[in-house]
Amino acid sequence: MKTSVFYAGLASPHAGWVAIDELAELLAQYFHAEILSPKPVVGTSIGRLIHPHQVRFEPLHTNGGDVLIVVARSPSDLGMINAIPGCRKKFSKMYGFVTDSYFQAGFVKETAQYDAITVTAHEDVDYPKVRFGIPVHQLYQGADCLTWVPRDLKFREIDVMGFGRTPPSYHACFSQNFHPPSSPYLYLHSPLGNLAGPSVHLERGMLFKLLHRSRISLAFHLYIEPQGDRPRSMMVTSRWLESLLSGCIVAGRRPVSRMADEMLCWPNATIELSEDPQTAVEELVTLLSRNDSLEQQRRTNIFQTLTHHDWRYRIETFCRIMDLPVPKALLTDLASLQELGTLFEHSV
Repeated sequence: MKTSVFYAGLASPHAGWVAIDELAELLAQYFHAEILSPKPVVGTSIGRLIHPHQVRFEPLHTNGGDVLIVVARSPSDLGMINAIPGCRKKFSKMYGFVTDSYFQAGFVKETAQYDAITVTAHEDVDYPKVRFGIPVHQLYQGADCLTWVPRDLKFREIDVMGFGRTPPSYHACFSQNFHPPSSPYLYLHSPLGNLAGPSVHLERGMLFKLLHRSRISLAFHLYIEPQGDRPRSMMVTSRWLESLLSGCIVAGRRPVSRMADEMLCWPNATIELSEDPQTAVEELVTLLSRNDSLEQQRRTNIFQTLTHHDWRYRIETFCRIMDLPVPKALLTDLASLQELGTLFEHSV
């Protein structure tokens, strides 16, 4: 089966999307696929005003094949197929894996050309299914657990880790309380490394090494002090999975959704912080004082993420949904995940 994998991250790397890029890279690895990544073309001001979610790309050449899998960071990425002249005629089947599928306005007209797509939340299925008349399936986000799981547990010198978006009032309060020299606690937060550019994939290792050495990792759902005009969702984003995989205690404001209930289903998977940032500081200090007693929870978090949320489980499900053959190397790695998980299960 001749397969091509299409994703934006190779041509336009961004730290916020590296976890999604890893899915594309795994798909390419298991299917021995051709990798395609289009370079965007900057449009005119008028064009961006008329079509704010439509991006133009430099042309890409491919001879096509049996299957094209488009890994879409957001629904608008489904339009990347326009970079390939006559794309629909070059591939027998075209499938899309959409992550930030809650953004309905981002679905482009090219969505109708796909044989089927997956979306992240159950609530996101109906809109593209009805609007474009194509099969739509639900499939949760994942993480590259087999690569990034801590192989040995490090001493955790970082007390509180806040990477990515942290609500401004919480960040200000945590900074005021933890940064002064009189405080014994270390609060490490973004910006960490580069936001975009060729180094973001290399710096991925730095982020995980920091998480492996962090006691508490912060995570807040998108309705807490929303910024800008970004759409809101109660989705479980990659930061939750990456923090849990790293053995952190995850504290913040958990999404209130079916997705969170199903993905973060084990006891104390997350710790809820107060709506008042100053009270949240006190709650974090209390958690830090219990650090030794939380070791079992750390191992449980690693075990649950390893055995339920690796991208490889999602790829296997994707194959079965789309009636694609499951690569033998994928089955081997799935067995490795379960074997690795037992090491943490037996220590829990």
